[in-house]
Amino acid sequence: MGSGILARAVVQAYRQALANASKSGVAQETLQNAARRVSKSMTEQEARQILGVSEETTWEEIMKKYDTLFERNAKNGSFYLQSKVHRAKECLEGVYRSNGDGSPS
Repeated sequence: MGSGILARAVVQAYRQALANASKSGVAQETLQNAARRVSKSMTEQEARQILGVSEETTWEEIMKKYDTLFERNAKNGSFYLQSKVHRAKECLEGVYRSNGDGSPS
């Protein structure tokens, strides 16, 4: 429910920014680049799939999974997978902070 509201707000903000840009002469390309960056953010569901955790998983268990996957990919040299694991942790950290579930640190 919250993600639907957020998505609608982003679309509305983007439309307003385009309207303002046409009035003020700001290049549309800059606004489109910003919208592309927002669309590349990871969803909570994707983050949970990457770390292999469910919604009931505690923050401590998430950190154990994160540490294991991060170190495993550091040893094998897969920077791409290591960065995906890190972004997944960051995404879930934000979710746990906003929900007050556990103590992300």
